[in-house]
Amino acid sequence: MVAPLNNTYSPLLYHRLVRPKWFTKKYIHDQITPRFAFNDKVVLDFGSGTGANCSMFQPIHYIGIDPDAKRIHYAKKQYPNHKFHVFEHGKLPVDDGSVDYILIIAVLHHISSEEIAEYMKEFKRVLKPDGSFIVMEPCMFKRKPVSNWFMNFYDDGEYIRNEEEYIQLFRENEFASQVINRFRKGFFYHELFFTANPRPT
Repeated sequence: MVAPLNNTYSPLLYHRLVRPKWFTKKYIHDQITPRFAFNDKVVLDFGSGTGANCSMFQPIHYIGIDPDAKRIHYAKKQYPNHKFHVFEHGKLPVDDGSVDYILIIAVLHHISSEEIAEYMKEFKRVLKPDGSFIVMEPCMFKRKPVSNWFMNFYDDGEYIRNEEEYIQLFRENEFASQVINRFRKGFFYHELFFTANPRPT
């Protein structure tokens, strides 16, 4: 089971300090919304936290899950029209083949490769045959030693990977990935933004 992320913060402090609206819009929403059409698409937000990303999606088609019950409670109060669930027992609370997009923002670097392999089974179960992952994670890049050191030192995540390692997580589970962007977030973070789709059989 993935542990609650950044659990040293209360939900309110996390929402305001780690995910302030201007920061989330600039580095997440403005990257995603011009590139995808979400109308009438079912979106599963894996690791939704306090719900900072739910505003990109239609409430009726959005499902946010997170292992931190306090953050889910906070998200439900902040965004009462969106659906949020506590992630328990490794089971996603959605039907087979019902999800168009699985959104994973700054989550994988908190999870070991072995755990991710287990979650992939659930992802495969709920994703539609033509469904996609949308993934954005802090990433170790060559020739960025200062940023790499800072992310390792500052971030709570124990599994910040390089680009090939992130892509390999999906390749091993029969998903083909396409990098959309590599960009700097703030002064010291570097992000990898990519999609993954089921490989043709």
